[in-house]
Amino acid sequence: MLKRGFDFCVAFIVLMMAVPVMALIAILLAASIGRPVLFRQQRPGLRAQPFMLYKFRTMSERRDAQGELLGDELRLTTVGSILRRLSLDELPQLFNVLKGDMSLVGPRPLLMEYLPLYSAEQARRHNVRPGITGWAQVNGRNAVAWEARFALDVWYVEHQSFSLDLRILWLTVLRVLRSDGINQPGAATMQKFTGGQHERR
Repeated sequence: MLKRGFDFCVAFIVLMMAVPVMALIAILLAASIGRPVLFRQQRPGLRAQPFMLYKFRTMSERRDAQGELLGDELRLTTVGSILRRLSLDELPQLFNVLKGDMSLVGPRPLLMEYLPLYSAEQARRHNVRPGITGWAQVNGRNAVAWEARFALDVWYVEHQSFSLDLRILWLTVLRVLRSDGINQPGAATMQKFTGGQHERR
């Protein structure tokens, strides 16, 4: 109850303060890549139950001659790159926190298509609500390999506490200011998880 109450209060206060910034971002996105300015996608939440996640769009809809979407590095816009570097594209997820889909701190909600690829150990990341930031994010963010990232997520599940959440929030501010670990090496964003050598569920 403490975590949920803290999440709601902080998300509400930050959201109220961020309204002018979010309005400016929406205007810039509408002018640069058009509407909609929000990216919506189903992601697995607590106990892997799907919910609709919100982010600001950072990529265009550029396609090749066959109508297929181009790679992330070709669709990531200048405005989108800045938003990602400052983590401002995540601001709409404060609505997810208010709704109870997410927490401020927890394992990041990934793609629904990854669910069958997790080992039983990795799937424990869904034993808590997903977060806007998390232990993996302050220990390398997207620059960390998938296996290590999932291990960090499970560590958080096993050691979660209010004091740890406060520490993660503080470290998140420092990481954002330094723009650490935005991309995986050699990728514009984060390469897809394709499973490991482990026994899958």
